[in-house]
Amino acid sequence: MEATNEMLEQIAKEEAELIFDRFTEEDASQLGCLLVEEAKKRQAKVAIDIRRPGQILFHAALPGATPDNDEWIRRKSNVVFRFGKASLAVGVSLALAHTSIEQKYFVSPMEFSPYGGAFPIRVRSCGLVACVTVSGLPQEEDHALVVSCLAAYAGVSNLVPKSR
Repeated sequence: MEATNEMLEQIAKEEAELIFDRFTEEDASQLGCLLVEEAKKRQAKVAIDIRRPGQILFHAALPGATPDNDEWIRRKSNVVFRFGKASLAVGVSLALAHTSIEQKYFVSPMEFSPYGGAFPIRVRSCGLVACVTVSGLPQEEDHALVVSCLAAYAGVSNLVPKSR
């Protein structure tokens, strides 16, 4: 991945557009099923997770996913909840600054992985309520899968993830 300011701008646009009026357990289930359907179409060997702090709302491991994907999900989700941004945005920012999450924030990379695939779920009027994460593809593809399904679920048609 070549980190660029344009990538950061695109992710910021995605985050600004993908805000919900509400996000319930039923929404998590429906979004999770949408992600599973899309991943199956792509024959992606991924794990999919939607969680809020302290509670998993949806989790699926498709054929070919491994327990390691669950660890990546946990660490990428930790990034979203700590920094309030998509995990790819944090990773790109660190790459542009030529530093690591450990060096800049003094946190363990065993707990926080700033790689693409985890995206904040925000609700207007209350902020960050959950995180949706995909693990198993190259990080930019994990991110693009999440964003495309979030956009479809939210009915945001003008937001098409660009190939990076």
